[in-house]
Amino acid sequence: MKIDNLPLLCLRIGTSLCFAGWAWVHLYWQAPYGILVWNAENFAFLQKLGMSWDTIVGTGAGDGLVQVWMSRIGWLYVLFAVIALTVRKGAYLQIAILILGSLMLYILFYAKYLAVERQLPMLVEHGGQILIPLILICALQFGISHRSTIILAIIAVITTFAGHGSYALGLWPTPGNYYAMTTLILRADFETVRTFLHIAGILDFILCIAILHPYTRIPAIAYAAFWGFVTALARPVSGMSLSLNYWGADQYLHEAILRAPHFLIPAFLLIIWYKAVKTHNEGVIPGRGNNEPLSTRAYPVANS
Repeated sequence: MKIDNLPLLCLRIGTSLCFAGWAWVHLYWQAPYGILVWNAENFAFLQKLGMSWDTIVGTGAGDGLVQVWMSRIGWLYVLFAVIALTVRKGAYLQIAILILGSLMLYILFYAKYLAVERQLPMLVEHGGQILIPLILICALQFGISHRSTIILAIIAVITTFAGHGSYALGLWPTPGNYYAMTTLILRADFETVRTFLHIAGILDFILCIAILHPYTRIPAIAYAAFWGFVTALARPVSGMSLSLNYWGADQYLHEAILRAPHFLIPAFLLIIWYKAVKTHNEGVIPGRGNNEPLSTRAYPVANS
């Protein structure tokens, strides 16, 4: 495969896997929309529309408003996953559907944000998942190296790692699963795990700064791709077991799949920036002739 095709493939696969993972959550488990319904103001609004408690929650046989719509939304996520692999430039209906997918991801993560009493990192850390459909659209419509595509991808990486770093450092209460996963994988005591998480959190924030500088962004984004992959894989590695039904794949594998944007967006940027450096070293600027002077920028990126 040509290197020119790899960045777009990263975005397609990352978007599709993210939607597929959340489709599994909706269809097999339960998406975290409960807080939107159980909120007193929202429930009062639904009552004004003539909906009773039984109508909303059902009789226990999966016939309530929440259960019915959970399944329908799950199939929408399946549609989003398929379209991410097939969307083409100028296919405006598909593009509109992907934009809807990004909006629905935001609503999903807003519900998670409310469920943890409005902890900002909970909303921020999902920036990569919310934005990857929009990055894919920009890459198709304007080009993989267009300024808008690159800036949106950088924002996605920074928000993802800043959110995780805030939790790892303890700026907000560190989720228990952070300690649980790290303990199970490293088989270390609590103090060692806490120190490890603090170091990881510091590195997350260093990464967020380093990718903004042309001389440090390639090693920083390479680390982001590596660490994003490791942290996504940590879910099934720490949770799956031969003693569980299906080895626990139904419980944990989707947790890695839906986090594909955490490492595939950095991989997208790594390929783009590596190609720009290689082109610079060979004395060629994208969009210019070989005999024209090189840019003074260390790692040039074409605008289109």
